[in-house]
Amino acid sequence: MKLLLLGSGGREHALAWKICKSSQLEKLYVAPGNAGTSEIAENIAMDINDFKAVGNFCVQKQIEVVVVGPEGPLVNGIHDYFEETKKLNHITVIGPKKEGAIIEGSKDFSKAFMKRHRIPTAKSKSFKKNQIEEAVNYLDQKDGPYVLKADGLAAGKGVIIEDDLAEAKKAVKKLLSGQFGSSSETVLIEDFLNGTELSAFIITDGVNYKILPEAKDYKRIGEGDIGLNTGGMGAISPVPFANREFMDKVENQVIIPTVKGLKKEGIDYSGFIFFGLISVKGDPYVIEYNCRLGDPETEVIMPRLKSDILELFDGIATDTLSERDVEIDLRSATTVMMVSGGYPEKYEKDKEITIGELDEKSVAFHAGTVVRNNKTVSNGGRVIAVTSYGKNIETALKVSYSNIEKIKFNGQYYRRDIGKDMIKKN
Repeated sequence: MKLLLLGSGGREHALAWKICKSSQLEKLYVAPGNAGTSEIAENIAMDINDFKAVGNFCVQKQIEVVVVGPEGPLVNGIHDYFEETKKLNHITVIGPKKEGAIIEGSKDFSKAFMKRHRIPTAKSKSFKKNQIEEAVNYLDQKDGPYVLKADGLAAGKGVIIEDDLAEAKKAVKKLLSGQFGSSSETVLIEDFLNGTELSAFIITDGVNYKILPEAKDYKRIGEGDIGLNTGGMGAISPVPFANREFMDKVENQVIIPTVKGLKKEGIDYSGFIFFGLISVKGDPYVIEYNCRLGDPETEVIMPRLKSDILELFDGIATDTLSERDVEIDLRSATTVMMVSGGYPEKYEKDKEITIGELDEKSVAFHAGTVVRNNKTVSNGGRVIAVTSYGKNIETALKVSYSNIEKIKFNGQYYRRDIGKDMIKKN
């Protein structure tokens, strides 16, 4: 099987790593990829939002499956482009069409969808750019903390939580005045839910689905979960409190109604669905949907997936997903993200990275790296994710932190408390 994987982050390196373990793989290309993917696949310098270029490459290389890592191309309609182009419509695209990607592309849509299908989520109200005064008045009627969400994609910066009413009013005015362009022309004001967050994932053909390992990620830059939000500073899997009883609730109250709801509304959905959840007194509520896998969650769930991922992709291609098995590694996995100094604010790139010999239970997934002049250098805020196995979270974390010491670049930073809040619950 010949595959093209789109993206350049840690998620894509973890997917490439997993794909490369399949006996069915003939050739893997990654566009544009990073220094890590270049070691196991062939990187292609290509703009992944230039659908014509992607399509021409697929024809030239006789690609059978395109795996879309990030949300951008999906929300922009890459799957639709392939289906509507005669020379491309035989290629399987892992990722939904534009009409399905709207579950991530529009929070207003996803909230209304959840309400229609009685999927548990926080109560919310939407306001348009010409309703600033109404939004401010609505905040007066609410108790803090105040949750504000830009409707569209905003590079992970579109969710604002304020404890102070005056600050929340300033924030909603700024959002509706065009802080994120068209993405914040509609803003949701949502009730704050107090609980513990986690992420669940499925792969689906639109009718059948397979549940992948769950994960818990850590967004804040500072230890103790303080400071600015980031793309993710680490993750753990499994999540100790997500026992069988809880995951049964997730399946019956969230996953099944979502898959059935998409089909009922005539949305042809194939690919991954990421459920951003929060456990409130043992019950799951949906915070958000994503139309792709998460990052850094992919770096912990791919190592725990024992099944051949190409078997699952083939199941989507041939409408036989229901017949495929998903086997999960019972070991724990932990990911700790090494980032550039200054991230998530101003940081420097092009710092040379040296990676020593890692423990056999560890793997370094490259996130923001590139090869220049035969050297691996940093090329982003999040640089390398160190993932390790262990019999439990505590053991896996010890291995991850031990192996981080073998990776060096100038200005590196990482949190030393990833997963520590879960150890006592393990």
